[in-house]
Amino acid sequence: MALTGLFLISFLVVHAAINAMIFFNDGGKTFNEWGHFMGTNLIVRTMEIGLFAGLILHIVDGLVLFFQNRAARPVKYAYEKPSASSQWYSRSMAILGTLILLFLVIHLKDFWLKTRITELTGNKHMYVNGVWMENLYSEMRLVFSELWVVILYVVGCFSLFWHLLHGFRSAFQSMGWSQGQYKEIIGLSGDAFSVIISALFASMPIAMYLNLVH
Repeated sequence: MALTGLFLISFLVVHAAINAMIFFNDGGKTFNEWGHFMGTNLIVRTMEIGLFAGLILHIVDGLVLFFQNRAARPVKYAYEKPSASSQWYSRSMAILGTLILLFLVIHLKDFWLKTRITELTGNKHMYVNGVWMENLYSEMRLVFSELWVVILYVVGCFSLFWHLLHGFRSAFQSMGWSQGQYKEIIGLSGDAFSVIISALFASMPIAMYLNLVH
């Protein structure tokens, strides 16, 4: 669970960095150029298989742990008092993970499915530095032109924030790396990472909807 979690965390960094290129305000040229590279590079496409495998393993591990915990205490207490040392989100990882999974299915339908299997629905292609490529930027503007979609994505990012807030610390602790003088540093780094990544992802649909990027 920890290993797949850390792997997915590294993917979030790359994904957020590339998507943040919409803020270059150059009509999506930089974003499309990097999107084209990620979609056509053989090494990246091979790693994409590993990404899906890691995601599936993470989901399966989470389900196994959830049902193991349920089986360990088949009869619930009449009253359960939450541990003073645990936060609500650390006790709700299964629920948060399920919400993120549902959001991910929608996200894959909106973008990955169109670039890998079907086709884009907006202004499909554009030239960037003489190269004819898919216009993912135009697709983003089309998808995020609907307010309910933007709200859905923001809620998904909010769920991601709480999931990361516990998952980041938990992963390092499970690997035995969150001890002694490093424990506080890892904790603060996890908090900062959770805020920055989630806020960055949420800012993109909001910026698109409000026409803050062009």
